[in-house]
Amino acid sequence: MAQPFVLPDFYVPYPARLNPHVDAARAHTVGWARRMGMLEGSGVWEERDLLAHDYALLCAYTHPDCDAETLSLVTDWYVWVFFFDDHFLEVFKRTQDLAGGKAYLDRLPAFMPLEAGRAVPEPVNPVEAGLADLWARTVPAMSPAWRARFAESTEHLLNESLWELANINEGRIANPVEYVEMRRKVGGAPWSAGLVEFAAGAEVPEQVAHERPLLVLRDTFSDAVHLRNDLFSYQREVEEEGENSNGVLVLETFLGCTTQEAAEAVNDLLTSRLHQFENTALTEVPGLCLEKGLSPAECAAVAAYTKGLQDWQSGGHEWHLRSSRYMNEGARTSPPGGVLGTAAMDVAALFGRPARGRLRSLTHVPHQVVGPSLLPAFDLPYPLSLSPHLDAVRVSCLDWAERMGLLEDIWDRELMAGFDLPLCAAGLDPDATEDELELSSRWLTWGTYGDDYYPLVFGRSRDLAGAKAVTERLKACMPLEDPAAGAAGAVGHLERSLADLWERTAVPMGPEARASLRTALDHMLDSWLWELHNQAQHRVPDPVDYIEMRRRTFGSELTMSLARLRHEQRVPAAFFATGVMRAVESAVSDYATLLNDLFSYQKEIEVEGEVHNGVLVVQSFFGCDYPTGVRIVDDLMRGRLRQFEHLKAQEIPLLVEEFGLDADGRAALAAYLRELEDWLAGILNWHRGARRYGAEDVRGGAGTPRPRAMAGAPGAAGGLAGPTGAGTAAARVVELFGR
Repeated sequence: MAQPFVLPDFYVPYPARLNPHVDAARAHTVGWARRMGMLEGSGVWEERDLLAHDYALLCAYTHPDCDAETLSLVTDWYVWVFFFDDHFLEVFKRTQDLAGGKAYLDRLPAFMPLEAGRAVPEPVNPVEAGLADLWARTVPAMSPAWRARFAESTEHLLNESLWELANINEGRIANPVEYVEMRRKVGGAPWSAGLVEFAAGAEVPEQVAHERPLLVLRDTFSDAVHLRNDLFSYQREVEEEGENSNGVLVLETFLGCTTQEAAEAVNDLLTSRLHQFENTALTEVPGLCLEKGLSPAECAAVAAYTKGLQDWQSGGHEWHLRSSRYMNEGARTSPPGGVLGTAAMDVAALFGRPARGRLRSLTHVPHQVVGPSLLPAFDLPYPLSLSPHLDAVRVSCLDWAERMGLLEDIWDRELMAGFDLPLCAAGLDPDATEDELELSSRWLTWGTYGDDYYPLVFGRSRDLAGAKAVTERLKACMPLEDPAAGAAGAVGHLERSLADLWERTAVPMGPEARASLRTALDHMLDSWLWELHNQAQHRVPDPVDYIEMRRRTFGSELTMSLARLRHEQRVPAAFFATGVMRAVESAVSDYATLLNDLFSYQKEIEVEGEVHNGVLVVQSFFGCDYPTGVRIVDDLMRGRLRQFEHLKAQEIPLLVEEFGLDADGRAALAAYLRELEDWLAGILNWHRGARRYGAEDVRGGAGTPRPRAMAGAPGAAGGLAGPTGAGTAAARVVELFGR
């Protein structure tokens, strides 16, 4: 059968090396698979299938440095996971047995007990038998923290097979953002990253395992592994097996392009994720190790883990070139080795199309004249409602900002009045009481002020250390134990206003809700540092990293966290923590953030010289012009909105049944979903009505924050000074206003 497309030139910057114990692993794993019942009689594999797939070769390439015993154990894990994939396909996907598939998957976590010595059920099929054996042989060498992380990633790998099965049943192809996020779970690469820790003897220290840099390493590794696999497996999965969870098919459908063009786009995204991996490893991970005070041994473990992920990328690619499981005709193999460490170096891949993508991300010319922002037709189906308390809160919110000192440097009263943030709050929550609307308006005011303040004060001066210091002080204004105590140490208007809001909001909350709100605020503050980090490099973000971080920079987590509070007694927190509800909130958030990027394009690109805008990210990634970028962003927004509607109609009802929500809980959930619709309608209405993004506002008009002299400020030179407050000394007047 002819291949459906020519495989692209892959970016493979790390040398592929082969573990010398590969033959021992081959011999061992055939016997193990037979003992577990995976071969003759299983209805899935014969011995010749296992030999042809050669998973020992995969593991020998992806774990080149481990000893023979470890390599055999890791190979058994991969035999198990590929057998599971094929077994689930034969038994449940081909028959489209959703109920049977769920019952099958529900039993598997019992074979991964976190407590040492805990008994497991009697296995009834080869998948259960293999998992029980592997778990018992692996976990004694690892910490309880690793066990919990690995068990979670294994459960995700297993359970998200139901998502694939549901999509097959509906004949539905995911949108690109949904696909990438779900593929991480069902594709298994986060699970592979856990095995890298085991095989390399490099367990990631618990104090950094959940920090952004390490999560980015894991996620970029995962995305690259999955996208690479999608390219090699397209023919088998899409043409032979009827799968619709394949990145090439997803982009082919989304972009309306040929299969070859979609394959090139998938490879570009793969390359971009590897570039993000490299950038994070070199510019974020070392600083994190210092910040957290890791010991030399712990730093060495992080470095070995990072190297292990690199080994996996190149080794996995090499295996795909050789395995009979995939289409690989005409694929370019690694050139013969020369100088040590250069075996995988491919000049065409390093300096051809991959290099052009990296170059575009680093050479954007700021302050280009783009003209008024191009806006598509926003066919949002949700009606707008506004709170009757809007006019009163407009006045009280301005007065509060003035009392807090927010109108003394980059904002003034006229400017803030034009922003009309209470209008946004009145649409987000039209049923709010006056007190509730006043509080939400103040939160929007503080968040928008901070979003303006950070790039003006710290971005232009590239003062990342100063921004970090201020961020830590802001976090100190939000104590969990005694929310009222934050005001005592607050210095300066940014801290005082946050402490005021924290006390008003957090005091009435229970401990769990308060912790959830604090996490959302921490994420928003850290995301502003992420923007400064990119700004200092003058780097247009990777598309996936941008989408995921944009939810935080926009404050989506904060506003949604506040919206969930009124329902916390009627809908269990575990319900909101499910993958379905996280997908709901992410889809809604992405629509809103991309809407903001469309409206703010002229302000950010032409006036502010920003690199954080979804349209610009699309332009940089695809190498396309502004109108084309707008069309792609509009299509993505529509895809996310369709996903929101799909989740409401198809997946949430199943989740409600699974949790057994009573009538009161169902009513609360329905109210929350209506609030998300209000959230979108209110945000669109605000963008149309606020004096912040219009062409008449962004060129020094009513929508432009402008640093001003502050009489009597400490250290003023010639009557001109920068912002006051702890941590702002580095906002130097010459750099902010002179150059």
